[in-house]
Amino acid sequence: MSISTPVGSADRPLRVAVIGSGPAGVYAADILTKSEAVKSGELNVSIDLFDRYPAPYGLIRYGVAPDHPRIKGIVNALHKVLDRGDIRFFGNVDYGTDISIEDLRRHYDAVIFATGAIKDADLNIPGIELEGSFGGADFVSWYDGHPDVPREWPLDAKEIAVLGNGNVALDVARVLSKHADDLLVTEIPDNVYAGLKNSPVTDVHVFGRRGPAQVKFTPLELRELSHSKDVDIILYAEDFEFDEESDRQVQTNNQTKTMVGTLTNWIAEQPEDLSELTASRRLHLHFLHSPVEIVDSPDTPGKVAGIKFERTELDGTGNARGTGEFIDYPVQAVYRSIGYFGSALPDVEFDHKKGVVTNDGGRVLDADGQHVPGLYATGWIKRGPVGLIGHTKGDALETVTYLLEDRENLPVAEVPAADAVVELLDARGVKFTSWEGWLALDAHELALGAAATEAGTSHGVEVKRERIKVVPREDMVNISRDGVAAQV
Repeated sequence: MSISTPVGSADRPLRVAVIGSGPAGVYAADILTKSEAVKSGELNVSIDLFDRYPAPYGLIRYGVAPDHPRIKGIVNALHKVLDRGDIRFFGNVDYGTDISIEDLRRHYDAVIFATGAIKDADLNIPGIELEGSFGGADFVSWYDGHPDVPREWPLDAKEIAVLGNGNVALDVARVLSKHADDLLVTEIPDNVYAGLKNSPVTDVHVFGRRGPAQVKFTPLELRELSHSKDVDIILYAEDFEFDEESDRQVQTNNQTKTMVGTLTNWIAEQPEDLSELTASRRLHLHFLHSPVEIVDSPDTPGKVAGIKFERTELDGTGNARGTGEFIDYPVQAVYRSIGYFGSALPDVEFDHKKGVVTNDGGRVLDADGQHVPGLYATGWIKRGPVGLIGHTKGDALETVTYLLEDRENLPVAEVPAADAVVELLDARGVKFTSWEGWLALDAHELALGAAATEAGTSHGVEVKRERIKVVPREDMVNISRDGVAAQV
């Protein structure tokens, strides 16, 4: 590169690769394109977004329950960013397999990792390995039509325990307890509908270690529980304990106040005689329960038959301590939803305790704690799986700000031409998908929904199916690539 074509000029834009096309990756790319340096013309950027899946949107497509009304708003916002045409999308490209860190450093001046967190956090209690003990994140991937999970899910339990008091725990519990026909208006794949339709579930129990004022879910998640048809919500008076910290949180935090108010209203309206409840399914919310052991029985050796908890009490600070009192619940399945955990990335230093890429404010660090020039991280792989999707914008802003501060000292890519990475992937036989390919797949899924709606109407079933997800990876790739080829 000559001095006459500095990095960031019109003739030689700053080349940036973003690994991950969920909210974290898209927000980072968007913020970079809208930065003052770019808007003023001082800096030109060229951004490529890579994802291991054939379709974009990451967590929004594969980690959020399909019956969430807010999904459409977030998808629409991400769509607008990628549809502008100034950010390229490369789907079905797996970092570490199809493209390496050496490849990225050779073709880009900077790399931002935004790979999120998709694994379940561990819960080390006896019996966690029994058949019928599941990770909530794995179940979410199944009902969201993730291309890399089995098509079938063992839904043979009548009584189920869900461990955790966050949004994912409520998602899992709601989907397990909801009648499958009520999910037909969402984009769930046909295999998911068939599995849920045949579920014999009658009772789903959600357990939290602390009290009602310490729950981690949001008012929206809580309210959505009450929207399920033919599902009664049951609470227990002995679980409603509030200490000094609980009272402070209720008085100073509007979200806590709203949730506690909703829960106390529900229990006040609940009949004293639970036999008066008439729904065919029940969703129980328990607090002050700490899981101790998952157990089997002589009748079902190796399979979940129950779960033991120690009752807890609040200690005045909002934390819980054991009481020495134990209680058993008969269940045939247990789902742990106590959080997500990040996965290590090849050739990037990783903090295995925190489940994040080792970084300082988004600057990736090496084993000696020194910033690796040109490498950055954002989203859950940067800070861990905490906070809501909206918090990812602040993350991205911090990371992009550091990248811009460092731009004069970034390692210069040897092969920065935009076509070079396309030639590389083609040479390796990588069947990558594009934004135009996603538009073709998007149209195909919408057409599947319209066809199912029409077929249902012809049989007297008035259910509008807006979209049906395509699940097999090969089908997603072929539809995407064939759609683009047809346009050409």
